Amino acid sequence: MKLKLAILGSGSGSNMQSIVDAIEAHTLDAEIVCVLTDVPDAKILERAARHHLPGRYVSCAPFRTKLDGAAQEETIRLMREAGADTVVLAGFMRIVKPALLAAFPNRVLNIHPALLPAFPGLCSWKQALDYGCRVAGCTVHFVDAGTDSGPIIVQKAVPIEPNDTPETLHARIQVQEHIAYPEALRLLSEGRLHIQGRRVIIR
Repeated sequence: MKLKLAILGSGSGSNMQSIVDAIEAHTLDAEIVCVLTDVPDAKILERAARHHLPGRYVSCAPFRTKLDGAAQEETIRLMREAGADTVVLAGFMRIVKPALLAAFPNRVLNIHPALLPAFPGLCSWKQALDYGCRVAGCTVHFVDAGTDSGPIIVQKAVPIEPNDTPETLHARIQVQEHIAYPEALRLLSEGRLHIQGRRVIIR
């Protein structure tokens, strides 16, 4: 099943780039139908333009940390008009609300730089380092109404080295993110993901 992806991002778009690369390499059966951002000068829009992908800024004022109200309605409208069937949060720094989840049930994905359920929330790689963990990583999961609490699809582990800083650890986690996101979307496109309760069964 060819996925019709809407990408929501706030930053450089490196995770979107990994998805674009997989599509162009014909290892992922998907099409990016729109790229939306809450940051007017986000580099993700530059990446979208380079690949001739429709990109657009959506103002989320007056909210600072969530996608809600008129901005949420506009985002849902734009994604539906573009024909999206799957929403990919790629460095989108806002909490999505129930209306968007209801518009795309079990089709909103996120990537988090930790081995969930450990270290949800912000700067999770630093949390892992401060806690003294020996392993960190990343998780692709379906989004639910909680914070980084949805059913897990794919995880990649990253060993923590003795001389790691938050910056070096985060950089190595991002390398694995760029592998994990296309992998998770590939499983979805192949119809191999099935949600049972709070678990994802891969067949």
